[in-house]
Amino acid sequence: MKRLPPAKRNQLIVVLLATAGLIGLVYFLLISPQNEKNRGLGASIGSETIRLQQIKNTIKQMDATTSALADLTQQLNHAEEDVASGDLYAWTYDTMRRYKATYHVDIPTIGQPGVSDCDLIGNFPYKQLRFALTGTAYYHDLGKFVADFENKFPHCRVLNLSADPIATSANGGEKLNFHLEIVALVKPNN
Repeated sequence: MKRLPPAKRNQLIVVLLATAGLIGLVYFLLISPQNEKNRGLGASIGSETIRLQQIKNTIKQMDATTSALADLTQQLNHAEEDVASGDLYAWTYDTMRRYKATYHVDIPTIGQPGVSDCDLIGNFPYKQLRFALTGTAYYHDLGKFVADFENKFPHCRVLNLSADPIATSANGGEKLNFHLEIVALVKPNN
């Protein structure tokens, strides 16, 4: 540069500064925004790739989920086989008639069933059926009847059991008048 005349040297410096300025402007006005868009697109592509992989995994699990749903539906249908449905008075009478046949319990009165919202569990999709039974039985027969009933019908509960003695037999057993309420789930209509 020392060999160049001062005018040429000044022109060369101006050209170099102008070139550097233009390169800076091109970088800051064109290249830098494009780089930002590229980084944004890269991040978007990464998140969408992860989402796509999740969708692919979900599709792969579809058969297993469908199979699990079918199994759960079958289990629910099996559990609902003896849940009250249809004509509730007929269900109540038939169920109690068939069940009491194997026990030494005399139940002459089966109360009229009443249906209401389930108060055992809040926001439960089933309704509940409540009816009363009145009869006579020996103490041990009544205890076996109630225990076996709750074991055979897990969707039913015995409530408000009251018993009063009426006679003592020769073998030492005490005959009781009893009154109890039964609460059973009612299958929702689909």
